[in-house]
Amino acid sequence: MPVTLEVRDFIATVTLNRPEAMNAIDPESAAQLHEAWNEISVRKDVRVGILTGAGERAFCTGADLKKTMPPAESFAELHFGSRAGLPPVSTLQTPKPMIAAINGFALGGGLEVAMLCDIRIAASTAVFGLPEVCIGSIPAGGGTQRIVRAVGQSDAMLLLLTGERIDAQEALRIGLISRVVPPPDLAAAARAIAQRIASNAPLAVVTAKRLAQVGRELPLTAGLELEQQSFGNLRDSDDRIEGRRAFAEKRTPSFQGR
Repeated sequence: MPVTLEVRDFIATVTLNRPEAMNAIDPESAAQLHEAWNEISVRKDVRVGILTGAGERAFCTGADLKKTMPPAESFAELHFGSRAGLPPVSTLQTPKPMIAAINGFALGGGLEVAMLCDIRIAASTAVFGLPEVCIGSIPAGGGTQRIVRAVGQSDAMLLLLTGERIDAQEALRIGLISRVVPPPDLAAAARAIAQRIASNAPLAVVTAKRLAQVGRELPLTAGLELEQQSFGNLRDSDDRIEGRRAFAEKRTPSFQGR
């Protein structure tokens, strides 16, 4: 299986499982990645997801160029015609929080997939880059838009226009990732963050993620209004009542996601 999904203790771990190809994404793995994201979205026993790559060499090196060479059809024919396939990986969405655990190379589409996640941590050996301009292309899986939102304008343009690679410490400095850990500790570090998230009230977590995402595109006043509406929706939820009661009783809350 080029993509695997394992669920344990409310945490789904999605693994890009083509280590022999540096976990590059081919049509089959793209389809399975969509299936995994959709499954995470609807499963009641999943509260948070982790995305990682098999092996130690690469998280993902982007599209598998050996299997995704330009077809005979024009872009318009493929995009709008009867042979249009899956939507691009850049459209992957889930209301559940996603953590990218980045081991090794995260290049091109691999970095774009990592930027789809809400939290990114990396092994100290990780390498990042958007090298598309070096081969006459652009990072069109959301890369030109998400990199500017993930880091400052100047750092984003440096990555986009030079195609240069940066190491984990530089990625941490510019805010592309949140944490750097030794390679043997990566899986445990990602799971520790996931466990912390999974222990919180599911409705509150999903709402907080949605507000942060939507609010980024709204004027502040509109974002604040939406925040208050969302708070009102949560105010009388079973989880919020349980959270307040558990705090008063000095015990760990038992959230049910309702």
